Amino acid sequence: MTGVSDANIQIDFNAPASLRKWPSLNNERNSNGAWPDPYLLFDGTLDECIRQFMERPITTHHLYEIHTAPQGELVSAVLSAKHIVELARLRDFL
Repeated sequence: MTGVSDANIQIDFNAPASLRKWPSLNNERNSNGAWPDPYLLFDGTLDECIRQFMERPITTHHLYEIHTAPQGELVSAVLSAKHIVELARLRDFL
């Protein structure tokens, strides 16, 4: 997503999305526990989920992901921390 220069980029930040968090142990993903999948923290729009994510401590960003409907090449069904940060930056320019 880095280096996007197309001024015609359209992202629907009002699309339904959910912020999810992986269970963790010592600040690392723990998929060996009783709940091996990320759990729901917040349901709302893509924009609201990005804002909720950005309020979390940077040191825990790797534990979060956003689930939403895919939108072209820039928005996949599951957004990792790296992609969420890039979308947050991009959102400020759109």
